[in-house]
Amino acid sequence: MSRTSADTEHGGRAGTTALRTRLLCAVALLALGVGLTSYLTGVLAGVENDSTDVRFDLRPATHPKNLLIVGVDENTLNTLQVRWPFPRSLDARAIDVLHADHARTIVYDVQFTQPTTPAQDLTLYDAVARAPGVILATSETGPDGETSVLGGNANLAKAHAQAAAANFRANSSGIIQKYAYSIGGLKTIAVATAEQLSGRRISQRDFDHGSAWIDFPGPPGTVPAVSFSSLVQGQVKPAQIAGKIVVIGATSPVLQDIHATSVSSTQGMSGPEVQAAAIMTALAGNPLRGAPGWLALLTIVLAAIATPLSCMKMRATRALLLGLSLIGAYAVLAQLAFDHGLIIVVTYPLIAALLSGVGALLVCYLAESWEHEFANRYGITLEATVRERTAELQSTQLGVIRRLAQAAELRDENTGHHIERVGTVCELLALQVGMTAEHAERLRIASALHDVGKIGLPDRILLKSGPLDDRERELMKTHTLTGSTLLAGSDSLLLMLAETIARTHHERWDGSGYPNGLRGDEIPLAGRICAVADVFDALSSSRLYKDSWSFDRVFAEIVRGRGTQFDPALVDAFVAIESDLREAHHLAAADPLFAETNDSSVLPLSLPESSTRVDDQSDRATAA
Repeated sequence: MSRTSADTEHGGRAGTTALRTRLLCAVALLALGVGLTSYLTGVLAGVENDSTDVRFDLRPATHPKNLLIVGVDENTLNTLQVRWPFPRSLDARAIDVLHADHARTIVYDVQFTQPTTPAQDLTLYDAVARAPGVILATSETGPDGETSVLGGNANLAKAHAQAAAANFRANSSGIIQKYAYSIGGLKTIAVATAEQLSGRRISQRDFDHGSAWIDFPGPPGTVPAVSFSSLVQGQVKPAQIAGKIVVIGATSPVLQDIHATSVSSTQGMSGPEVQAAAIMTALAGNPLRGAPGWLALLTIVLAAIATPLSCMKMRATRALLLGLSLIGAYAVLAQLAFDHGLIIVVTYPLIAALLSGVGALLVCYLAESWEHEFANRYGITLEATVRERTAELQSTQLGVIRRLAQAAELRDENTGHHIERVGTVCELLALQVGMTAEHAERLRIASALHDVGKIGLPDRILLKSGPLDDRERELMKTHTLTGSTLLAGSDSLLLMLAETIARTHHERWDGSGYPNGLRGDEIPLAGRICAVADVFDALSSSRLYKDSWSFDRVFAEIVRGRGTQFDPALVDAFVAIESDLREAHHLAAADPLFAETNDSSVLPLSLPESSTRVDDQSDRATAA
């Protein structure tokens, strides 16, 4: 090699390295810009709020001993046979019982703003006066916080009672997560109750923009409760009441005081339970606080630069593993911080980390390609070196695919041989319908990322051993769009194909699939092929929730889906390669559920629930 050639090679390599460094910096800046812009504009506030709800789900419930709910429940409505709202003499009886049994304070989450009959109103008023300190709910206030509860604030003052605002403001997703200091100039029930019990004024400075996070002790039913009918009929023991903060209100769903909260977005939580949680939060001094803005900005910056900086010092796959490890560590840190009363942002650093990770990997891939092209152009690299570099490049591509798949699947219980078998069946079907060997191989490799979107699913859904409920099924379905978003925007044919498969492998030939309900030839061929291969391997394999199906049963199930779930032409091709499929089924059936291996390329992937129908199978992870 001449000095000129050597200098050319050295200069070319230095130029490629410099360009690679500049591109990695650009990737970091782009990810940082997206993360900061998203955070400052709040475009993903709903997703961030949902992440807080997940943290509540992961935190163990605590059962308060100083609170009691007296619920107007189904038993009350059936037992008393009195039309709602009840005569005020019945409410008066409840207050007298609670006062006689030495309740610490009484919070009545029922509104008495409109007069009824003078006798009934006076009976209730006298009962309130006999039990000083009663807090009465209202949602109607005047300009200066005045109310019409039992004749107005002056009347209440004479009875040593007070009215308080009962309203809660839901977030953009319709979820109650916070309570206000005051509404319409009137302090809320939680603030009024906490001030009465503590004997001190609560500062409005403890509320961020006038509201504070409710530190829910747990899901519905966490706070002890008794039935209103049991109370007025003398069936509640005085020991259950003595010294307790008692909240009375409607808990029956038919009375329409049920709300979605951070711990009950699907089944709902009754108004009295929400009030009790807010009261407990106010008494504790609002222990759940949002992290300062500078901490959120710092985490976004670190998430955006971590992987690109690592790629400058180490190989791409190692940098990716480091980035994924940092994401996992941050998720654990976020939960630990929440358990100690600090809510740190999760969504925006995660977006920055994912964008920078994918971008850095693509840059490294392109840098390798440019080096290879440069070496060929100037004839510097020896043939053996060219072969070694090419093999290394191919290994990097496959390693990237596997690591991306592992990012979504490393928490699941199934063996990584699933993606290999799905890829093999995809390649067999592709060749059978006339695809070239090169395209069929690309399809085999890209199919490994069909479920990469599961990186966005919480453990409570991905690792659930029993059936998923409706909300969990809908969340499970989002893995198609999450995977598509993660892989979108690349110029790589392999990643473009992987994005198509991730987005469309759950569409059905008859249009009943998801996420877009595509029908027939509207579904890309790659997605249709992967759908058949995925279901075939899922049914052929053993899982915690099902045994392996026999080949004949699996074969018949695929054929039965011809023209409904699957492309008829692909099912015909499937039938034509029956002998090859028998071998694939044998490998799947023989694969142990918890295969131990030292090969880091073996990835644990999840499979569908046991069922006699492919439709039901599709509601779980891989075949869903």
